[in-house]
Amino acid sequence: MNLALMIEEVAPDRTALISRGQGTTYGELVDQVGRLRGGFEALGLEAGDRLAIVCANNRHFVATYLAALGRGLVVVPLNPASPSPEVADQLGRSMARACVVGPAGAGSVADIDRSTLPELEFVIDCGGTELTNAVAVDVLMDTAPAPIAEVAPDDLAALMFTSGTAGAPKAAMLTHRNLAASVVQLDGLSSGRLTPDDVMYGLLPFFHIFGLSAVLNYTLSAGATLLAAERFDPATVAQDVGTFGVTILPGPPTMWAALAALPSADAASFASIRLGVSGASALSEATFAAARDNLGIEIIEGYGLTESSATVTSTIGGPPRPGSIGRPFEGVSVRLVDDDGDDVLVGDRGEIWLQGANVFSGYWNDLEATDAALTSDGWLRTGDMAVVDDDGYLYLVDRSKDLIIVSGFNVFPAEVEAVLERHPAIERAGVIGVAHPYTGEAVKA
Repeated sequence: MNLALMIEEVAPDRTALISRGQGTTYGELVDQVGRLRGGFEALGLEAGDRLAIVCANNRHFVATYLAALGRGLVVVPLNPASPSPEVADQLGRSMARACVVGPAGAGSVADIDRSTLPELEFVIDCGGTELTNAVAVDVLMDTAPAPIAEVAPDDLAALMFTSGTAGAPKAAMLTHRNLAASVVQLDGLSSGRLTPDDVMYGLLPFFHIFGLSAVLNYTLSAGATLLAAERFDPATVAQDVGTFGVTILPGPPTMWAALAALPSADAASFASIRLGVSGASALSEATFAAARDNLGIEIIEGYGLTESSATVTSTIGGPPRPGSIGRPFEGVSVRLVDDDGDDVLVGDRGEIWLQGANVFSGYWNDLEATDAALTSDGWLRTGDMAVVDDDGYLYLVDRSKDLIIVSGFNVFPAEVEAVLERHPAIERAGVIGVAHPYTGEAVKA
């Protein structure tokens, strides 16, 4: 059930991807991915090898991701804006054998001492990086296509770095079954289901589970068009919506707040949007109202996490309920439990536990963290606290884990404290999260 098969049966003349204004049909994408698989085979990369992608949202990321899956490799998407020590640490911990680098990640990778990463044999240059001792991706693609490898449903597809339910960032293991289940769950939302005529705006970073699973995977599996955006600019988003007829616009609350405040934006500018989605952090009622009044869009909210392949709950299919993260997707079981692991009553606060085919198999090489996150009977302890109303709608109220979420990104306080304490003038540091009207939370030391 190789996830890479999702693009193989789509009509070849349909547009799969728009990147930097250039369109790629499904037929062209299938050809490019097949030849890149052949290039990976020529390098000697084998099923189970880890391949990191340090690249922004563009055609190189998409082709590399699909080719790696098709070869049976384990994809490790990394933030191209991360500092070199963090990228080096994640390359080392994932034991990546190859790393594909785009211009956005060139600076981080160039400063890494590769002698400290003995497992890293190949650095692959997507162009514009000027990396030394790198293999050009165009050379790899000048290869005969290789067949798609057969994989078992529980074979690893991706390692996604996350702060998890507690502690410093660790790599969540997601299988082909996990990622495929997330797509099936998203497709089960009849009122929000993608069709081949939809155009999805791909602003959410593909190295983040929301962007990878709910945007990239879901769009291509539906045979729709993915418009990849490498950076956020409100005016550009508004222009792209009109130029390309964008129909689905997902993004974090910060995106919606900026669009709703854009002087030139109005309902006519966003008339093609049939579904606006917010996730990654809490959406304020003020931003919901501003998007509705200024853009004519009633935003749908959802909740998910890396360990659940992005899908847990959504407000699609019911009347708008600002402040709610919705009800569970079909195929996802959710409990709210107290400190003793017992279910709480309606209206009482409890920790969200969930179970489903989309739930990850654990953390890479970290049995202790895995045992802390997963119960013996397969429930994922999320660390997020919520209440549920009589209609089954969930409302986040707090987190039991020591974690700050800034614009949808997890920030573990101990990491920030450790960096601050390297400064000679700082003896001790303490970091907390504080409410912020634009980013949801901000870091305060």
